[in-house]
Amino acid sequence: MENGGTGAQGPEAGTGTAGLQGPEGRLRWREAMRRALYGPEGFYRRSGPGAGAAAHFRTSVHASPLFAAAVAELARRVAVALGRPAELDVVDVGAGRGELLTGVLAAYEGPGRLRAYAVEVGPRPEGLDERITWLAEPPQGVRGLLFANEWLDNVPVEVAETDERGVPRYVEVAADGTEELGADVGGADAEWLRRWWPLAGLPPGSRAEVGGSRDAAWSAAVTTLTAGLALTADYAHTRANRPPYGTLTAFRDGQEVAAVPDGSCDVTAHVALDAVAAAPAGDGVPQLLSQREALRGLGLDGSRPPLALASTDPVGYLRRLAVAGQAAELLDPAGLGGFTWLAHRVGIEPVLP
Repeated sequence: MENGGTGAQGPEAGTGTAGLQGPEGRLRWREAMRRALYGPEGFYRRSGPGAGAAAHFRTSVHASPLFAAAVAELARRVAVALGRPAELDVVDVGAGRGELLTGVLAAYEGPGRLRAYAVEVGPRPEGLDERITWLAEPPQGVRGLLFANEWLDNVPVEVAETDERGVPRYVEVAADGTEELGADVGGADAEWLRRWWPLAGLPPGSRAEVGGSRDAAWSAAVTTLTAGLALTADYAHTRANRPPYGTLTAFRDGQEVAAVPDGSCDVTAHVALDAVAAAPAGDGVPQLLSQREALRGLGLDGSRPPLALASTDPVGYLRRLAVAGQAAELLDPAGLGGFTWLAHRVGIEPVLP
């Protein structure tokens, strides 16, 4: 849910409303979501009190500094795989308020100097570490690590629903969230559904989020790398377990709320990450794994410290117990550990399990 600019400013750039505007001011969901999140008054364009992801929901980045430390370890491994360069690019796509990069810069203990780039459509936060370059688009020619945490779930998508004939049609939505079915799904969207999320012939009301825009957004991000690793972590599903009624929802003030595209909430939908992995991505070699697998491979351990330590070093025991609790939350397969990581490596040997 933490988001940046590639989805809105890359594949979404220049998207007009021709063919998208329905009767009575309704829009197809992709355009409605784009306006609600990235328009002039959009959710991610805001500044001041109450702005930013941390004010509305809690991601792995906000859960514990251990997450940033794990990403710093990943950057170190990429640096080693690249031959220990004097400088290493670290790009955070969907940087929020720069929390992840701030933590990575503090935790990094590897070869080379980090060149940190935060990619975000919102304004640069006051007081952000001056070593972080703030951009609306990812830089080109990256040698290092590109990381996108909970970004693709905010790249706008069309929503399709089967009508009484079992035919997939675009869902149109008004600013107050009321929906109506529009035209039959056609063209590239229909082909994407046929390949990745078949709806034709399913019972009326079956829904899908059409993920072609996300495939394109990730392909564009990966192709900014000349060498290194591009990685995205998100809520995800595969063709074997697509949710029958989709996943479109929203968050406001820490609570899940109805998806209303009026700019007041974060509108999000889980990612068909198998489709993203299969999309053309330059020379990238894809790898899918759970966050639990990835973080454990990067050194996180959620096991409790020995109880005997409580007697010999009670302060140390409590400290290690707190760290173990944070790690356990990040590794929980029913929670944050259940996120899926998609890594594309370019010109390097594997650095993840």
